[in-house]
Amino acid sequence: MTTSIKLKHLLRIEDLSDKELMGLLTVAEEYKAKTRSFKLEKQVTACNLFFENSTRTHRSFEMAQRKLGLDVIQFDASTSSTSKGESLYDTILTMSAIGIDVCVIRHNQDEYYKQLVESPSITCSIINGGDGKGQHPTQCLLDLMTIYEEFKTFKGLKIAIVGDIRNSRVARSNAIMLKRLNAELYFCGPQQWLDPAFDEYGQRTELDKIIDQMDVVMLLRVQHERHHEETSFSKEEYHQEFGLTLERAKKMKPSAIIMHPAPVNRDVELADALVESKASRIIAQMTNGVYIRMAVLEAILAYRSNL
Repeated sequence: MTTSIKLKHLLRIEDLSDKELMGLLTVAEEYKAKTRSFKLEKQVTACNLFFENSTRTHRSFEMAQRKLGLDVIQFDASTSSTSKGESLYDTILTMSAIGIDVCVIRHNQDEYYKQLVESPSITCSIINGGDGKGQHPTQCLLDLMTIYEEFKTFKGLKIAIVGDIRNSRVARSNAIMLKRLNAELYFCGPQQWLDPAFDEYGQRTELDKIIDQMDVVMLLRVQHERHHEETSFSKEEYHQEFGLTLERAKKMKPSAIIMHPAPVNRDVELADALVESKASRIIAQMTNGVYIRMAVLEAILAYRSNL
């Protein structure tokens, strides 16, 4: 059985060393294969504080916590003191003071965690469940797990990340780590949704020019809630021009896989018939989310056991 990784927090994907990254993937695979067990030495309490809507991340963290035997304290932002103007800092200060060990937080502010982890008064561990347009480290990890299950390597894989690049914390986390792992990255989508900041990780191009060469086609959700400007295309037009249509999918290599962090806008980012197709790994991603979050939580608890 793999030795536990020890993490005080998980905030940004690049904070993980290659050894820690591969260790987390291995631990997650062991949980999935049911060759790994875990027993708490003392009571541990977790709280999931989601200030943006979430199904997969929120509930898979809760499932992971329950599988590991943690006590889960419920939190509803709409009925908390944040509705009275309480700051995030004071909310987490309260959670720490009442004895919460681990806080999983999703917040619309980029790098919301900086003030929290710099405070000597906040002693709980922080797991970033998504910060603004910043990062989504556990989504990146489950994506890496899904890719590694398929290909047993990252080196030399050709991966297209398609869609709302500029607004996507999923794209940012994956670009950082996949580049470091020596994959070849391509970014596709509407020009106004691409971001020159991603050029250090790969190249901007059109999906039709590369679709037949890709090992992984990773679609991103169109984030309507982050688009304050009017888009110049309808859902149907987006699908035809930038989405993975049935016609484009026919050009993919037989060994290529389709990924999406979900929720999927069916017949927008990809054709409805492709969501549960043979090439799709979208359900596998959701399943792997539980196991990778178990691995992350175990690493956090391994660190805290020495406190």
